[in-house]
Amino acid sequence: MKCLLPIITLSLFFWACKKREEQKPDIYASIKFEKPSNFPDTHYNIAENPPTPAGFKLGKALFYDGILSRDGSISCGTCHQQNFAFTHHEHDVSHGIDDKLGIRNASSLQNLAWYNSFGWDGGVNHLDFFSVQPVQNPVEMDEKLSNVLEKLRNHSTYPKLFKEAFGDEEITTDRFLKALSQFMLMMVSNNSRYDKYLAGKATLSNLEIKGMQLFENKCSSCHQGILFTDLSFRDNGLSPTARQDTGREKITLLVSDKYKFKVPSLRNIEFSRPYMHDGRFSTLEQVLNHYQTGVKNNPNLDPLLKKSNGTFGIDLTEEEKTNIIAFLKALTDESFLKDERFSEFNNTVK
Repeated sequence: MKCLLPIITLSLFFWACKKREEQKPDIYASIKFEKPSNFPDTHYNIAENPPTPAGFKLGKALFYDGILSRDGSISCGTCHQQNFAFTHHEHDVSHGIDDKLGIRNASSLQNLAWYNSFGWDGGVNHLDFFSVQPVQNPVEMDEKLSNVLEKLRNHSTYPKLFKEAFGDEEITTDRFLKALSQFMLMMVSNNSRYDKYLAGKATLSNLEIKGMQLFENKCSSCHQGILFTDLSFRDNGLSPTARQDTGREKITLLVSDKYKFKVPSLRNIEFSRPYMHDGRFSTLEQVLNHYQTGVKNNPNLDPLLKKSNGTFGIDLTEEEKTNIIAFLKALTDESFLKDERFSEFNNTVK
């Protein structure tokens, strides 16, 4: 009998663990796009591709799978890491296949349902087409979309996932892109301390309040509204680099768009470093120093950075910069950065 006791105890332990595992709630069961009440209407037509639990899980599996790249080494999640607001942490520019470097910083992925264009130059005008560019870019994934679809069709798991999401096992470009969109549409960040403050559910410190007031006076012309971007393209006075990236001009072919780049959202900015389209600044202090003393009088410099006395930039004191940075950190949405629905580590396809 004494010999049986350890066995019985061990069996009970494993039974209890199994019961707990069985009772763990399905984190995907509640997948449904809901517009925050204080956000504007989405640009993306949600009715044409509403996120579902099965579609979201498929999109997530694709997002984190190196199968999208030529040699299986690079996934979307390689350059868009959740803990860092879906950016490539501490990389000034994207680092892709065969250790090749791109020319631009990997933008954060959040609140994309409200965007009318994508990329620093706005070269893509619909979220459903957003994923094509990195897949086929020779320094990112370097793969052909047709090859990706064929690999998915021959995979042991993906046909089943496509059937669950779309009703049958057919794997098409449209379904592939819509699944990725469903995953990205759910990346809604609206639960920072600032958001809770607006809802009357949290307070901001005196430092943060001062920073908010300064931000509204000195920064919000470009970083507008609840999205903290007006989605426009502007030349913010950065010195051109040897990469000769001319930004929006590459898309429009207009000289008046040379060196203009999209105004990024500042949500979760505390964790999305480095900053600017080429990742040249590693701290928020450096960013504000640029606007204080580093703005160059480029031919297409944004008029908002031209002062009446003939100089350029934004008047800021050291104290004001400290206050603004304190406010910017209140835009961190911890629940978004830690939402296990987006986590790579509980993925459908390993």
